Amino acid sequence: QVQLVESGGGLVQAGGSLRLSCGTSTRTFTRYVMGWFRQTPGQEREFVAARIQSDSRTYYRDSVKGRFFISGDSAKNTVVLEMNSLKPEDTAVYYCAAATKPTTYWHSIEGYDDWGQGTQVNVSL
Repeated sequence: QVQLVESGGGLVQAGGSLRLSCGTSTRTFTRYVMGWFRQTPGQEREFVAARIQSDSRTYYRDSVKGRFFISGDSAKNTVVLEMNSLKPEDTAVYYCAAATKPTTYWHSIEGYDDWGQGTQVNVSL
């Protein structure tokens, strides 16, 4: 089974920045979309950002627009999430996700096939 490997995350004060990275541990099939989701205890996993690997289009949830930026290397199936001006409400476990086939559901967990193990992001006041 293909595994997505995340790195980054940690504890930061409000207003600070963090960088999350995601790659694959093995040689993989083409990844059409790579995205980031986040989840807090008792809540559903929510979409954060996505990158269409073929043309580098990017999408963001409204609450992170202008603060978070997703980038990546399509040839290497890697993706990075730069998070700036972090707020306490950004605290969550962040998951990397990848779609192995074209999908228009880049904003939904249903659009993705592979997931990382999650990395904790804590933003303090």
